[in-house]
Amino acid sequence: MDGGGRLLGIGEMARASGLSISALRFYDGAGVLAPASVDPGTGYRRYAQRQLPAARLLAGLRRIGMPLAEITRILELRGSDPAAVSRLLDAHLRRLEEGLADARREAARLRVLCAAAEPEVRLTVPGRELAAAVDAVRFAVGADPGLPMLGGVHFEFDRDVLRLVATDRYRMAVSEVCAEPGNLGDGEAVTRVTAPVSFVDAARALLTGGWPATLTLGSAAVSLRVRDRRVTGTPMEHDFPDYRRLLRTTTGGPDRRRVTVDVVGLRERLTAAETRTVVRTDDGARCAVSVLAIDATNRLTVSAAETPTAPTDPVVRVGVDREFLLDALDAVGAGQLVLELDGPIRPLAVRRLDDDTAFSILMPVRI
Repeated sequence: MDGGGRLLGIGEMARASGLSISALRFYDGAGVLAPASVDPGTGYRRYAQRQLPAARLLAGLRRIGMPLAEITRILELRGSDPAAVSRLLDAHLRRLEEGLADARREAARLRVLCAAAEPEVRLTVPGRELAAAVDAVRFAVGADPGLPMLGGVHFEFDRDVLRLVATDRYRMAVSEVCAEPGNLGDGEAVTRVTAPVSFVDAARALLTGGWPATLTLGSAAVSLRVRDRRVTGTPMEHDFPDYRRLLRTTTGGPDRRRVTVDVVGLRERLTAAETRTVVRTDDGARCAVSVLAIDATNRLTVSAAETPTAPTDPVVRVGVDREFLLDALDAVGAGQLVLELDGPIRPLAVRRLDDDTAFSILMPVRI
């Protein structure tokens, strides 16, 4: 007996703990959770109320696939060494994550095998325009090994328009190129391929003479041919994030303030102005932040100030990683651009004045 308390039948224990009757019998036989009493004549098992927490913990560990030996160890340590229990759980989660990564790789391989018979798309684009499109997005490619899906350039071909997209979470760059007529492939379908940055860089090295370039996008391979030179690569197996969702939050809107500035002049102002050092909360990286502000007369100021110099004027302010903004300016090149701002927590858009198909989006830094 349990100090005079009422014992639970095996069916009651099953309902209260989340373990099936067969699982309770199994864990009894394995020596993990023995009943408080067993009827010698019928073999009927009864459990004490105090065993419920252990049974519920066991049910949870079973649901996440914890091996039997580690379940036993956690039940032994749960009241005496919570740090050891936490380490066992962390180790199991790492195994699950590694197993999921292996499963994704295998699924990607199988997807390629299943799609091997699907037609690829081959398109010809002006070499100089493709080079400019690559240059406009290359700076935003991610380098975090923990986010491999961001380590390339996403190519999307739809109705004779080739779109290139790159992002590292903190910034995103988009550019478009119109393909020449006569493309091979299904003209009604949208082809999406994410190419690794190694292929993108090798392809860019071929785009130096202004010759037309033939780009082939397929589920098993990507390639670029310029005259008699050719580079090939394997598409990335990771799904590229839904970049269109961010685009919807940064395009249009009556409250967005737009100001036209000279690229060279803005670069000089950014370089000369003081910055504030901010530590990003998600990865702990330190960044030099410039504060951009537009006053009621649409005048742009660049500073490190937390508040505008003329606080009575209605202004729009946003803090941005200075190096990221300088990279975006380099991608634009010389000439004029349009900055779009609408507050300290909304993304900043950097657009070419004469080409609305190429632009960058920079996530704000809280100031």
